[in-house]
Amino acid sequence: MQEVISYLKNNFDSYIEELKEYLRIRSISATAENKDDMLHCADYVAEKLRTIGMNRVEIFSTDGYPLVYGEWLGQPGKPTVLIYGHYDVQPADPLELWTSDPFEPVVRDGKIWARGADDNKGQHFVYLKSVEAFFKTIGTLPVNIKFLFEGEEEIGSESITKFLTENHELLKCDAVLISDTSMYGPEIPTITYALRGLLYFEIEVTGPDKDLHSGSFGGAVANPINELSKLISKLHDKNGKVTVPGFYRDVQNITKAEKENFKRLKFSDKKYAKEVGVKELYGEKGYTTLERLWTRPTLDCNGIFGGFTGEGAKTVLPSKASAKLSMRLVPNQKPIKIANDFTKYIKSLAPKSIKVDVKMLHFGLPAVVPFGSKALKAGAEAASKAFGKKTVFTREGGSIPIVVDFMENLNAPVVMLGLGLDSDDIHSPNEHFHLVNFEKGLYAASYFFDEFSKI
Repeated sequence: MQEVISYLKNNFDSYIEELKEYLRIRSISATAENKDDMLHCADYVAEKLRTIGMNRVEIFSTDGYPLVYGEWLGQPGKPTVLIYGHYDVQPADPLELWTSDPFEPVVRDGKIWARGADDNKGQHFVYLKSVEAFFKTIGTLPVNIKFLFEGEEEIGSESITKFLTENHELLKCDAVLISDTSMYGPEIPTITYALRGLLYFEIEVTGPDKDLHSGSFGGAVANPINELSKLISKLHDKNGKVTVPGFYRDVQNITKAEKENFKRLKFSDKKYAKEVGVKELYGEKGYTTLERLWTRPTLDCNGIFGGFTGEGAKTVLPSKASAKLSMRLVPNQKPIKIANDFTKYIKSLAPKSIKVDVKMLHFGLPAVVPFGSKALKAGAEAASKAFGKKTVFTREGGSIPIVVDFMENLNAPVVMLGLGLDSDDIHSPNEHFHLVNFEKGLYAASYFFDEFSKI
């Protein structure tokens, strides 16, 4: 292993230049004008896979953007690792807020600045170069490797979801390795082992068949905005609990070991409140902030609109009012069952003076990787060796639907080894990636292949 690590160290400067080349490709999946850039990026990734030593590389056409696949299966009897990443990036707008061109990468202050530097080109690039280092030094890999890169992560991952269901044998593996999450803190090696799911609704309340004068009709006709506000206010009790019947029925309690793990993270409520700009934190009573963020389900209003919102005054009683609401779900909760319960509950609360329509827009399942998984242990050991610190295990309050798709279709544990930081401004102007995390990510990837080969 020392030969591999030394090679990575000696070639680190050249890896930065290669990453810059990758980051210059404007692979924005959300905009039609970048279609040619997307196709060029898929070709670029495929060529990289050939260059680093994959002996089978294919570009699979989809209804959207191509999937790029590569494999090397030269270790019969050894485990197979599937590495996932996405080559598409977010739009760079607003351009005026960038301190440098988002598609002309620059290095300053120990970071590389560009769109996609962290999310996700920089993070998955470490696996390409780590694999190459093994071939350049010892001529082989300790495990079998499969790569799968998609170009639609930033717009919903529709094509890869279908691909997974139709290609079980091609993608068969013993573990999936993903670096598309964050570290708990600077240079703190981190494995994320659980994600919350998502359930998203739109509620529309209708009163009169047209907007009315609030002086002529106010007090005699129900105001949809008022009534919608009342409905939303009834979705939580005084202790911060969601009032939808059966909402907590299938919630899985965390283990004693997980609670102890949370304590070891030494999370600071005071620091967190300061970072988000509030004087006091709020949430479901009886749980710590980390438990509320990672292990408890939530319901939040994401937007509310209706009536007159322009400059000045208009005394209108609106015909309609709408709201967007989302739920973050935890393992064992069933989105469709909760959606039905929520719809029934909202309609039961509504007075006869209004009509309520509830529409479920989309959902994503929660995921949890068994805490004692051998793959997670190998990932933790590898990260510890690379960063020189004990790896911490975290959950994530957000959702990465593709993780559930991998687990369900391949029946393999997913190791989420985060290399970015929450402060890296992904999806925002001035996205960047710390070079120290890029470098140590190269080592962590190499150590993982070695550690997992022993299982």
